[in-house]
Amino acid sequence: MGMNYERINEWILTEDCPDLSHLGKCEAVMAQGNGYLGLRAAMEERYVGETRNLLINGTFNQFDAEEVTELPNAADITAVELWIDGQRFHLAEGNWEEYRRELNIRTGELTRTVSWTAPNGKTVRLSFQRVVSLKRLHDIGLKITVEAKGDPIELKIRSGIDARVTNTGSQHFSEIEKRFYEKKYIQFVERTTQSNIDFVLNAVHQFARNGETAALQTDVNIERRYIFADYSIALKAGETFTIEKLVNVQTTRDFDAAGLTLSQLQEKSLEDLKLLEQTGYDALLEESAREWQEEVWDKIPVVIKGDKDSEFDLFALRYAQYQMRLFLPRHDNRMNIGAKGLSGEGYKGHCFWDTEIFLLPYYMFTDPQAARKLEEYRYLSLPGAHRKAQENGYQGAMFPWESAWLDDGETCPLYQGTDIITGKPIKVWSGIIEQHISADVAFGVWQYGVITGDEDFMEKYGYEIIMDTAIFWRSRLEDGQDGRYHINDVVGPDEYHEHVNDNAFTNYMAAWNLKKAAEYCEILKESKPELYARLDEKLNLKENCPKWKEGAEKLYLPQPTEEGILPMDDRFMKGQYIDLTKYKQQDFVAGIMKDYSLDQIQNIQVCKQADCLVLFYLMEEQFAPEVKKASWDYYVERTLHDSSLSLSTHSVQAADMGDDDMAYDLFRKAASIDLGPYMGSSNEGIHAASFGGVWQCVVYGFGGVRMLNGSLRINPRLPGNWSELTFTLYWKGEKLKVTVTKDHVDVQNLTGTKQVELSVNGEKRSV
Repeated sequence: MGMNYERINEWILTEDCPDLSHLGKCEAVMAQGNGYLGLRAAMEERYVGETRNLLINGTFNQFDAEEVTELPNAADITAVELWIDGQRFHLAEGNWEEYRRELNIRTGELTRTVSWTAPNGKTVRLSFQRVVSLKRLHDIGLKITVEAKGDPIELKIRSGIDARVTNTGSQHFSEIEKRFYEKKYIQFVERTTQSNIDFVLNAVHQFARNGETAALQTDVNIERRYIFADYSIALKAGETFTIEKLVNVQTTRDFDAAGLTLSQLQEKSLEDLKLLEQTGYDALLEESAREWQEEVWDKIPVVIKGDKDSEFDLFALRYAQYQMRLFLPRHDNRMNIGAKGLSGEGYKGHCFWDTEIFLLPYYMFTDPQAARKLEEYRYLSLPGAHRKAQENGYQGAMFPWESAWLDDGETCPLYQGTDIITGKPIKVWSGIIEQHISADVAFGVWQYGVITGDEDFMEKYGYEIIMDTAIFWRSRLEDGQDGRYHINDVVGPDEYHEHVNDNAFTNYMAAWNLKKAAEYCEILKESKPELYARLDEKLNLKENCPKWKEGAEKLYLPQPTEEGILPMDDRFMKGQYIDLTKYKQQDFVAGIMKDYSLDQIQNIQVCKQADCLVLFYLMEEQFAPEVKKASWDYYVERTLHDSSLSLSTHSVQAADMGDDDMAYDLFRKAASIDLGPYMGSSNEGIHAASFGGVWQCVVYGFGGVRMLNGSLRINPRLPGNWSELTFTLYWKGEKLKVTVTKDHVDVQNLTGTKQVELSVNGEKRSV
């Protein structure tokens, strides 16, 4: 049942048997989008257990005071119900054969074909097509073709806009207006209950019999939260009938709706729909496919050559690229990337440290303009970071663990999951004490500035973010009896251990943040006195810079044990050692929490993901090889990879250490988080950051690319079954093409405007 992984090719993901008991898998992994909107791949006909999502980036709403803000599920526009001689088309009824559903990531089109025999014996051949335009951000197209096989049929169609949807029960909208214009154009207006964002959705239908335009009598129906039309037509045996449903959605939060009243937006969107009607489905698809080719596949191609297994590897990497464009809000710097992208309601559309550590590297190296907008989002959300710091008794910019709209501040829910001992909801401490996010944001800013060479960004936003977060860290440091500063009561990236002191990842990142802010302060004072003066007036650099230096020097940094192991925090290595084999062999995550409560796990040597290995991944030059090796051996044995972020960082580390088999095995597991056979992994949406991780496995791990101390390094290490890897990178404005074989590295500067200095396999080179 379900997806056929044997038939995956370079571009197409196939489901050749409908699995009606696990609908969430294909709904998420076959989702479509363009960064403005995400459309989950629920089938046109309705099923029990489905989740129909249309999510518009940045339109956050808070259901009530007891819940945090989330992306609201907009009215459904994909449902189209069909009846064949009074028998409703449904795959759980009658008989089906020749079923095939495909997502073509090259063109962005989702298709489905099936031959269906109704309980009354009538047989039809059905074809469904769907596209979300990558070029026209507001536009969606659906096309359905019905062929009468063997007998004449009476076809009935019901289609419209259905707002009877929720976010797992929370209704985020009030109805504003429902209209039918000219007995042809459907318009539905709804408004979010707290953020007061108006959504205007429009739909129009076009019909053709045997390829010739057909006009059908329209039966208009307006009900509570639902507006739809019924159409009927008699088809002779062998005749085909085509339905095109063209849809657009716009909101008052859109940049291109600025200054418009609601009535003006309604009028504009209706006129836009009429233009879309003239375009038609086929032209919309062709235009969007061309945009995919030009913006992604031609611009940043990746090629993997090797044995049969490498075919899946290439598809997995391209699928990661597809997803990372699908959920990228390239159009708007007021938005970021949710942990589930735009494919489901999981994590409520909030963004985390995932963006800076796992996704941003891909955009910095392949689409610097998009990376800049993601970084500008962090600058625009500084007011929320300042508010969080003040609420917690600190100064400066304390970035929220979960971020939504710019001024929402911290949006992490207080409770999630169930404690197996007490039966009560588990308190989520991340929003309160998982504070490394502030250093992660600063680290992302620094990486972006170095890799792109975008000094304009640094002058307008970057230096300020790094210094503002340094103010937070200096206010966060606590005096210890040993004369050092400490950071107590935190959660590191390994969220199985809460309320720890001197978490290695947090302390090293905080020290880096303080040191980098002081370094930039001195540089600006000497080389850019006007900018220094502006930031001094805003951030009091004269007083703070010495404090940052002193804080970085006195902050306690955990040191390796006699065995060379870097302690993750003050208590992990004192915990109980247990056999984790059972949990490592399970095909689902967090199995340990079915046997132990989170309080019990605090005292066990088990990692959701190993903090220290993530730290080595980001700051590899700061630690001796023997420390990294000893720590690797210790923590790998104790890590369950219950975070989707864990596998990719471990894969890159394994490649760095020469463990080729483990590096490749972990890469395949990372690539299979959503694409793999476990049918429950993606119910709430795909794992957005894991796709950035897949790219990093290939380019950072096997390609050996890294930015170290401001310089570009390439030390490739191909898996045994790969014969060649080719990828492109942007470095300080220059586009580089890198081709790696078992015994050769070729680097070409495709831009050629200036010379690029880099290190290849330890040797300094110029291109």
